Amino acid sequence: MSSLLASMTWPFAGPSIPRAGMAMSAPSETSPVDESEDDLGCVRRVGRGDQRAYRVLVDRYLGGITRFALRLLNDQGEAEEVAQETFLRLWTEAEHFEPRAQPKTWLYRIARNQCIDRLRKRRAHGQEQELSEEDAGEDRPSGLFARKQAAERVEQALAALPERQRAALTLVHYEGLSGAEACEVLDVSADALESLLARGRRSLREQLRELEAYRPE
Repeated sequence: MSSLLASMTWPFAGPSIPRAGMAMSAPSETSPVDESEDDLGCVRRVGRGDQRAYRVLVDRYLGGITRFALRLLNDQGEAEEVAQETFLRLWTEAEHFEPRAQPKTWLYRIARNQCIDRLRKRRAHGQEQELSEEDAGEDRPSGLFARKQAAERVEQALAALPERQRAALTLVHYEGLSGAEACEVLDVSADALESLLARGRRSLREQLRELEAYRPE
């Protein structure tokens, strides 16, 4: 995450928006922001050019947005780019934000749409990443190594799910969004979300049955 934070030094002292990856100047001192201020209040401040409010929102959501993108894309560099573009969009579009959605789910939805665009480009160029298969006949590991191997297999199984199932599981089980928030991000009904979660869990269980043999005593 440190590389992303370094590339996102607090931006936009002037009206022009720098390209992703360019050095960004430190924020000027603006009106004080109470870090407990709600997201909507911060977004409204950002819309008026308040860089401290922007920084509060980045502090709140940068980690979650990056983790979400990483689980959809399975590529750290691309996940960081998605996170940076998401917060650039926050800066440029906050002025026009209408609170029909929560700021939190708005940011996750921006990130998800960017991930979908990247996944489509991969498919168009035949660059879908193939997940490596581990040899199930290896000697049985134990202890910390077994748990690490199990966690890696869970991540592989998650990455192999269809994007909508992967996004639903990531939002609800990894990022802790409520069902209503996940529905907003994915633009689906509550019933559709439950179906995505159920199918995703079922597929994960089928893929991970082999983990039973590797559980430490």
